[in-house]
Amino acid sequence: MEYARGLWGIKHTRRPVDHLVTMAKTSRTASQTLPLCNLTISLDGVFIEATVLPQSNTIKEWNYSIDSISYGVQDLVYTRVFAMIVVKDNFNIQDPNPFEVHAFVCDSRALARRLTYALAASFQDYSKRVKEIEQQITPQQMTTAKKKFAIDLRTPEEMQQDQETEA
Repeated sequence: MEYARGLWGIKHTRRPVDHLVTMAKTSRTASQTLPLCNLTISLDGVFIEATVLPQSNTIKEWNYSIDSISYGVQDLVYTRVFAMIVVKDNFNIQDPNPFEVHAFVCDSRALARRLTYALAASFQDYSKRVKEIEQQITPQQMTTAKKKFAIDLRTPEEMQQDQETEA
């Protein structure tokens, strides 16, 4: 996990993913190897189950609800990497780092792409549920701010081309 400077966009995952990949490449000892993770993307969010050390039976679990995830993407440079930005649960305006980037090295490019599509489907379903709820209540009953989320479904090549034209 690294911190992001923004809520969504490939520009906010670039530096954290580069840093995480560099750390992974330079880790040589058994205690520094990457944990094996199982990601389950559902309509409710992302559930992560990780084995702390390969020879250990210790398992850690994280559950991020769909309304706490603001962005998900297959990385441009490392196409086997899936990254997502999560907004901290205890977010407040004084927090210098409210956005976390979580990146995962997948077995293949296709798997990273499927994770991106699965998260996009979860976002669409969540958006539909929010709209249905909004239609049932009056504006005066709205007590929580709307959360925004985004996912980039362009291929890494298309994103790279757009990034080059912006520069």
